[in-house]
Amino acid sequence: MTRVALAFSGGLDTTVCVPLLEEEYGYDDVIGVTVDVGQPASEFDEAEETAEALGLDHYVVDARAEFAQLCLESVRANATYQGYPLGTALARPVIAEAILEVAEEQDCTGIAHGCTGKGNDQLRFEAVWRDSDLEVIAPVRELGLTREWEQEYADEKDLPVEGGSGGDWSIDTNIWSRSVEGDDLEDPSYVPPRDIYEWTDEPSGETEEIEIAFEQGYPVAVDGEEYDPVELIEYLNDLAGGYGVGRTDTMEDRMLGLKVRENYEHPGATTLLNAHEALEGLVLTQEERQFKQQIDQQWAQKGYEGLIDAPLVGALEGFIAETQKRVTGTVTIRFEGGQARPVARDSSFAAYSAEHASFDTETVGKIKQEDATGVAKYHGFQRRLANEAIAANAADEEVELATDGSGGNASEASGSSSELRSDVDE
Repeated sequence: MTRVALAFSGGLDTTVCVPLLEEEYGYDDVIGVTVDVGQPASEFDEAEETAEALGLDHYVVDARAEFAQLCLESVRANATYQGYPLGTALARPVIAEAILEVAEEQDCTGIAHGCTGKGNDQLRFEAVWRDSDLEVIAPVRELGLTREWEQEYADEKDLPVEGGSGGDWSIDTNIWSRSVEGDDLEDPSYVPPRDIYEWTDEPSGETEEIEIAFEQGYPVAVDGEEYDPVELIEYLNDLAGGYGVGRTDTMEDRMLGLKVRENYEHPGATTLLNAHEALEGLVLTQEERQFKQQIDQQWAQKGYEGLIDAPLVGALEGFIAETQKRVTGTVTIRFEGGQARPVARDSSFAAYSAEHASFDTETVGKIKQEDATGVAKYHGFQRRLANEAIAANAADEEVELATDGSGGNASEASGSSSELRSDVDE
């Protein structure tokens, strides 16, 4: 008997995939796998009810702890993509790995998803699955299905899709972020209604300050109370969301080159990323901070692509781990006006001295202020030499124009050159 494991949500796409995998691909048995990365309980109820109505063997895998740990790794890498914290992208490899494990345990010969051929998730899932010997199947993409066709097919087959296809927006939720897209939101000029947001309230005039403690780059406590990764993220989502922190409305460039409009909520992620970056600013040297920006950008790019286990990421994390040895301390965050703003930071590893930096002290340790005079003389020296050479060559060109007969008399040549310089200045 041939068996295929399907990434199953109970929505329209994955529901119609069940009979299609049997009718179009010839599988004798389809099993559904739903992976918990922090979705609302209602989504699991929907998946279970739909699976039961379909007569589908349904497996639920709890991967919250693994996903939360990956989210905290992303904090150490300051990971954002085009201005927003990675959420859906980081969850997909975790989900794919969990589904693959179930597929292998259940002796499946195939593994399937309901992604279209336009998005990122097809790539993220398959990057994991194509390491296995299982046949990878994507019915929606391979059969060129549209939502309209799927709905008509579901009606014809009397499939239980009412819950899965209802609502105006396409929503993806995990503990790190909540994404909202589709329908009117696809129009960049459309102003989203307030009801698209569930995690974040409208910013008010109220403020609150909290202290977040880090150990080697990992957030571990809030106001002195320690949390495990899942609890920490959920707590900050609720707290920061109440102050309107963590909304992003962006035009996102997908891996296939399509530009899409996306709306995200990520209050806990925003809070932790802002706090972590503030602490790094206190303890890392200028050179480390500058170079780490490149490292972080590369980590985030691989995370967005769903290639978090690539050899490059391992190499990047070697540098990150070395820098994070000193990213231990506390950061005070103020929630105010929809922002999570660092207002204080403290660490025994601070590469900073208030005494040295103060305008009220005469010296910097054993260094006197007048010692900077020589540095000031050298500063910009090469620029001055270059500008002098440019000016000298420009003067020579003016003389040539005035004497070779091609530019009129000297007065005309000088005027022409001045006009050229004026144009450049403008």
